[in-house]
Amino acid sequence: MSSDYERALGRKIASGRKRRGLSQKEFAALLGRSEAWLSQVERGVRRIDRMTVLEKVADVMGVPVAELAAEAPLMESPTEDPASGADRLRLLLSTPHVLKALVRQARDGAPVDVTALGGEVERAWELVHRGVHAELTELLEALVPRLESAARVATGAEQSDVFRLLADTYQAFGAALANMAEPEAAWVAIDRAVTAAERAGDPLLMAAGAFRLSVVFLGARRFAQAADVSGSAAEALAHGEGAEQTERLALRGALTLQRALAAARLNLADDAYAFLRTARDLAEQVGEGRNDYNTEFGPANVSVHEVSVAVGLGDAGVALRAAKRVDVSVLSEERQARFHIDLAKAHAQRRQMDDAVSALLRAQGSAPQLVRSMPSVRQLVADLLLMDRPPSEALLRLAEELGVDDPASGN
Repeated sequence: MSSDYERALGRKIASGRKRRGLSQKEFAALLGRSEAWLSQVERGVRRIDRMTVLEKVADVMGVPVAELAAEAPLMESPTEDPASGADRLRLLLSTPHVLKALVRQARDGAPVDVTALGGEVERAWELVHRGVHAELTELLEALVPRLESAARVATGAEQSDVFRLLADTYQAFGAALANMAEPEAAWVAIDRAVTAAERAGDPLLMAAGAFRLSVVFLGARRFAQAADVSGSAAEALAHGEGAEQTERLALRGALTLQRALAAARLNLADDAYAFLRTARDLAEQVGEGRNDYNTEFGPANVSVHEVSVAVGLGDAGVALRAAKRVDVSVLSEERQARFHIDLAKAHAQRRQMDDAVSALLRAQGSAPQLVRSMPSVRQLVADLLLMDRPPSEALLRLAEELGVDDPASGN
C-alpha cells in the first residue's frame, strides 16, 4: 500500500468514527485495540495489513469493507440470528414449492379463492408493519405453498391476480427477512417477487420490488447498489405511460427516498438533500393517508426520512431539528420504531445519553420484536455503554433485554 492510500484510509476511518459520535478511546475499544494504535491509523502512519482487521474496522464503522479498500473483495461479516423465525423463513424459501405445485396440479384441480388469499396477503403486510415476526412466519409457512399452487391451477385473468398476490407476498417475505438482518435470503425472496410481478404483467409491482431490493441493499451496506437500483427504477417510472398516476407517483417518491438514503451513506450530501426535496414535491401530490404498495409514502414519511438522511451524514443538529416537525402517529409501528432509532443515533452523535436511551425505549415500545432483531440497535446500545460511564440504570436494563454485554466490562 502507498502512504497516500494509508493517509486516505486514515481520514475515512476518522470521519466514520466522528459520524458515530465516538472518541478515539471509545472507537478503539470496540475494535479491541489501543487508542494509540487508532491514532496512528487515522494519521496514516500505521498500516492495516490484515484483511480481518480491516473487516472489523468496516463493521464497527457500519460500511462495506470495499469502501475502505477498493481492491479488497466484498466480504460480509457474519451476524447472529436474533429472530426466532429467520431459520424457518430460510427453510421456507428453499423448499421447492413450484415443483410440489406442478405435481399436485396433476392430481387435483381445487378451485382458487382469490379473495380469501388476498385477505391473508393483507394480514402478512400488517404483521410486517407491526414487526411481529413470529406470527408472520407461521402465516407465510401456510400461505406461500398455497399461492404457488394456486398460480399453477388458475387460468386467464384469475391467474394474473394470483401472481400479483404471490409477488406481494414475496415482497412481504423479503421485507421481513431484511428486518431480521438476512439480506441474502431477502434478495432471493424479492427476486421471486419481481418474477411473479412480471408473470402478472404488472410493471408497477415490479417497481415495488426494486424499492424492496434497494432497502435490502441499504441494510447490507451495499450503498452503491441501492443507489443504482432505486435510481434506475425511479427514472423508468418518471418516463413511463400514465406518469401522473397516483400509485406511480408514490412509487417514484418511495424510490427517491431510497436514493436519498443511499446518497447519505455514500457521503453525497448535496445529492441526498436534493433527492429529499424531489420526494417532498411528489409527496405533496400523493397526499397523506395512503400506503401504495406498502411503501407508506407521503409527507410524513418524507419527514421521517429527512431525519434518517441527516443522521447518515452525521448532521445531528439537522436531524434533531427535523425530528421536532415529524408526526409519526400516521405511520406504521415499524416506521415509528425506525424513526425513534434514528433519533437515538442523532442524540448519540451529540452525546446526549439519556435522550438516546429514551428514544430507543420508545422504539422498543412501538415494535419490540423488530427492535430486538436489528443488529444496528444492539451496536448502538454497545456504543452508548462505552460513552455513558458509568451507564445509567435504564441503559443497563435495555442492554440486558437486548442481550448486549457491556464492552467496557471485559465480558
